[in-house]
Amino acid sequence: MKNWSWIFVALLYSASVLRIGAVELRHGQQTERISGSAGDVLEDDPVGRLKVFVYELPSKYNKKILQKDPRCLTHMFAAEIYMHRFLLSSPVRTLNPEEADWFYTPVYTTCDLTPNGLPLPFKSPRMMRSAIQLISSNWPYWNRTEGADHFFIVPHDFGACFHYQEEKAIERGILHLLQRATLVQTFGQRNHVCLNDGSITIPPYAPPQKMQAHLIPPHTPRSIFVYFRGLFYDVGNDPEGGYYARGARAAVWENFKDNPLFDISTEHPTTYYEDMQRAVFCLCPLGWAPWSPRLVEAVIFGCIPVIIADDIVLPFADAIPWEEIGVFVAEKDVPNLDTILTSIPPEVILRKQRLLANPSMKQAMLFPQPAQSGDAFHQILNGLARKLPHNKSVFLKSGEKILNWTAGPVGDLKPW
Repeated sequence: MKNWSWIFVALLYSASVLRIGAVELRHGQQTERISGSAGDVLEDDPVGRLKVFVYELPSKYNKKILQKDPRCLTHMFAAEIYMHRFLLSSPVRTLNPEEADWFYTPVYTTCDLTPNGLPLPFKSPRMMRSAIQLISSNWPYWNRTEGADHFFIVPHDFGACFHYQEEKAIERGILHLLQRATLVQTFGQRNHVCLNDGSITIPPYAPPQKMQAHLIPPHTPRSIFVYFRGLFYDVGNDPEGGYYARGARAAVWENFKDNPLFDISTEHPTTYYEDMQRAVFCLCPLGWAPWSPRLVEAVIFGCIPVIIADDIVLPFADAIPWEEIGVFVAEKDVPNLDTILTSIPPEVILRKQRLLANPSMKQAMLFPQPAQSGDAFHQILNGLARKLPHNKSVFLKSGEKILNWTAGPVGDLKPW
């Protein structure tokens, strides 16, 4: 049996050294730029490279929904609201649709919340269909391409599959009317029916001002080796306990609940953000979907994300070198987490922290108000700009139709 006390003391020493490195970085020393094309992509300026036309929809599709439940402004799906606000005043916006490269339809499909604040996706397909029927009837641009030059923000657990349980999401599939559009979504998993080729994967929303308010002194040692707060079992939705998180979270709890290197709990303390800043590694396991706001929080607070979600497609993967800043652990290897993490050399940990301390890395994960250069808004625009010019094949011949308006579950065809 390993001598955990000895290892923990050694790791605390390493953590102090790492924190010193982080302090130096905050004062402009030892800054490590992201190397190669990824760094160039991260720092791209999309202004002047594309023009976006924003459809003006009746307020029942957006503003009135938000007025009914302002909690939508702070939940992890809020990117759809803030992207709309950003585009209305962005220099890439054009009021002339004839010169637009992209068309955006502002529909707040995640703003139908339960009393507990969880989004209900069941009306979302009907709302989206209704909005597309509206723009296709009142403007000629959708019909030219059947949406191939349109993008939609769909930040549900499984994007435009519009369900929070994977089996149901797969059964539904992506809403058929969105098959030709570019989907901007938090969900990303390779070879999955809920991820189209060409989709842009984005971070979930995490409130920038709230995180800023919880910053601790930069010299504070990282005295926690591994940190996690959240569910290990979702008894309400998965009473037998084997389906939620594909068993990965349960494996974390069963194997490491008594391990002194692991500070893990279902309790969510008021010091949650501060604790992440005291941790070397922050676990980012899948839940119902592969992603969660923990990924954003870990990057912002310089805590190395330990990503436990097989085949995940991470936000802005062409710009952020996730392999260099994070640690990937296969779901089947969760019982070996202690060995995997204690085997990482201190110099490798230090380099990951130097990269995490890069301000451009943090900026790309946030949707600040007002917008700032290089933030998540701009990374989305960069992704759209890189898809230009549109191939001539996206424009349909006169009278040509590709999409089937009656495809999908019968319930989705009901008026919204």
